[in-house]
Amino acid sequence: MAGERRRRGGDGARERPRERGARREREPRERGRGRGRSALVAAAAALAVAGALCIAAQWSRWSAAARLVAPHPAPPALPPGSTGALAAPRLFWGTYRPNVYFGMKTRSPRALVTGLMWLQQQEGGGGLRHTCEESDGLSRYGWLMHDGESFGVQEIRDGALVLRTEFLKRPGGQHGGDWSWRVTARMENTTAPPPLLSLFFYVATDGQGTLEPQLENGTRLAAVKGTTEELGDFTLRFLRPTVLSSEDPKHASYHWLEAPSPGLHRLTELVRSSLSPRAAFSAPGRPRRRFFALSPPGGLPGAPPRGRVLLHQVTLEPPAAVEVTFESGSAAPAPAPLAGAAFSAALARHEAAFQQRFEATFGLAGKGFTAPQRRFAQAALSEVLGGIGYFHGRSLVQAAPGERAVPGAEAALFTAVPSRSFFPRGFLWDEGFHQLLVARWDPALSREVVAHWLDLMNAEGWIPREQILGDEARAKVPPEFVLQRSETANPPTLLLALERLLPAAPRPFLRRLFPRLLAWYAWLNRTQAGPEPLSFRWRGRDAEHERFLNPKTLASGLDDYPRASHPSPQERHLDLYCWMALGARVLAALAERLGEPAEPFRAAARALGDNELLERLHWAPELGAFADYGNHSAAVALRWQPPAPAAPGQPPAAPQLVREVREAPRLRFVDALGYVSLFPVLLQLLRPDSPRLPAVLAAMRSEGQLWSPFGLRSLARDSAFYLRRNTQHDPPYWRGSVWLNINYLAVRALHGYASTEGPQRERAAELYRELRHNLITNVYRQHADSGFLWEHYSDSSGRGQGCRPFAGWTALVVLAMAEDY
Repeated sequence: MAGERRRRGGDGARERPRERGARREREPRERGRGRGRSALVAAAAALAVAGALCIAAQWSRWSAAARLVAPHPAPPALPPGSTGALAAPRLFWGTYRPNVYFGMKTRSPRALVTGLMWLQQQEGGGGLRHTCEESDGLSRYGWLMHDGESFGVQEIRDGALVLRTEFLKRPGGQHGGDWSWRVTARMENTTAPPPLLSLFFYVATDGQGTLEPQLENGTRLAAVKGTTEELGDFTLRFLRPTVLSSEDPKHASYHWLEAPSPGLHRLTELVRSSLSPRAAFSAPGRPRRRFFALSPPGGLPGAPPRGRVLLHQVTLEPPAAVEVTFESGSAAPAPAPLAGAAFSAALARHEAAFQQRFEATFGLAGKGFTAPQRRFAQAALSEVLGGIGYFHGRSLVQAAPGERAVPGAEAALFTAVPSRSFFPRGFLWDEGFHQLLVARWDPALSREVVAHWLDLMNAEGWIPREQILGDEARAKVPPEFVLQRSETANPPTLLLALERLLPAAPRPFLRRLFPRLLAWYAWLNRTQAGPEPLSFRWRGRDAEHERFLNPKTLASGLDDYPRASHPSPQERHLDLYCWMALGARVLAALAERLGEPAEPFRAAARALGDNELLERLHWAPELGAFADYGNHSAAVALRWQPPAPAAPGQPPAAPQLVREVREAPRLRFVDALGYVSLFPVLLQLLRPDSPRLPAVLAAMRSEGQLWSPFGLRSLARDSAFYLRRNTQHDPPYWRGSVWLNINYLAVRALHGYASTEGPQRERAAELYRELRHNLITNVYRQHADSGFLWEHYSDSSGRGQGCRPFAGWTALVVLAMAEDY
């Protein structure tokens, strides 16, 4: 074997010189090919990793988007089918269209919709009234009485015209029963001949059902027979007008229109486009007058039909009354029509019962309030109840800035609204305040509203702060406010209402709510956590710092209230800390009521209620007040920035107001004494014996700071931000005005401190009496002068400001009058 290896070795040795030369030629090529193969392998691996990362990122985005629109997996707070005609007949029909002056619909996704429009016939056509618009210039409108269920009385003043709209419901059958309307019209404070008045009554389907016109003499729409999935067969009758205070007939002209419905948000446009000035009014013994009347064919070009609409136009000279009756086909035997004398008698019974119930609930006569003051309080409550709406549709949501906006899950919402004219939709932070009043009047109704809101929760536990569901709601919202971002929270004010409902609420209701409340609180705790343990920070502040004197914090509900001048992760927000303490307190009480483990919530409530922690995180010794903390500069101002030179042939650009920072920001407490500073008192976290309570009460009572004759200012008068604009087009909002929601929390808290042993008990009682008197006196006076409740009030004159009517949380004045906390 050894010899064999040597021979091979010898033979090999003789060939070695040539092999070595060939190898020297091959090796560079082979090393090049090897490096190329390695590079290819590395590139392929890198591509694979990048692809995997891309897929993972895409999956992550898809997963986040999917969870964003996925409903929460807990059983619904509102049992399926519980709002239908059979399960809840008393609430199936209602004035659930707060955006219109008068109308009704069913509490169902594809509802039958009814409504009223009117037109005072003048040269050029006059103004067609339908949806509540501030631009209509009505001197007042609103519900005088409304029980939230079975009847309502509203007064509308349009110039010299006074309209009174009344409705009554009557139970019976399997589809929510019957109802009737009466609309009366009269002229006031005028000696001139009254203009012709046209009343337009309409009924519309939303994609399903049938409507069949029933004509009288071929010209007057006497009735509509119809069928829908939720209502079965029904008849809507338009009775002939009568003279006021009698059933004598009133001369009128009649026109009608049948057309494809372009959508509820375009009904005004449909009617306006269908009016023609060629009709003539010929009352006996009066000259002929031309007027605008419906003229077929009706419809809007390019609008895909969404159902059918039938309109009945009655043109007459006021005074007069017109009645409409809805009769369900399932009521057997069919009762006598609720019209004429029967309507008057039933309405009188409802009004008397409402007044008795109101006094039994709020006791204002017993507290010495006059009859006009009691009527004012009844109207304030009625505006909230009459402003409850039913909405259906999808929100437009976004997982994170820069991500694609997607439609949310299909949802329904039964909720009160802040303002019928300006905010006729659901707002999360407003609704908790609304329900403080509604829960006192009708706890069952309030429980339904709270359950609807919690059923809007997505899989993460997030509830969008503004609910813009359906075309009618979206038509009232500027495009930039439609999108709801999932990082943006809102104060959990529903917990205020739940705290009121908790003692008497049925256990099954609370059991259904509990998992959703847990998820909501966990989401807030997780997504709004601050830089230190047990600190919290609102997400979603305005990012374009140079545009704002102080970047807004919409999530807080206090919008332009001054926060740290330069938003950063180091911020600690005092109001959110207090809301989280309230949440822990309410969840602990709820868990105890249900026999669930309550210690985690009790522990959280103890930790957040620790006044030493509160002081460490939020007491500013240099300010002598509680405050936010963050990267802040007090030396900021808006200044005009000259535009860049215009390009040849182009008009010059307008100058802009931009922020100028004159001193670099640093981490510090924010010097903005106002509503945020009061939150430890407003939500009663501060102990009655706290050494900080005297300073807070002193700031509240200081006329140079928060005290005004009309209520507590939102921002101290000596603040650098007091009544300062936030941008060129953004006037001050929460920077000095008096807001009733926070003032209600203040009188409630002062009442609590005045009722508890402590060194500040007498001082709190004194402030309570003064503040309550100021609030009630001013809101009542402004309502008497203007006819409206307002969004907020001037701290210098008490005059109403912002939008109107704004029943919303301003109606909490009723609870202050009743001393119901």
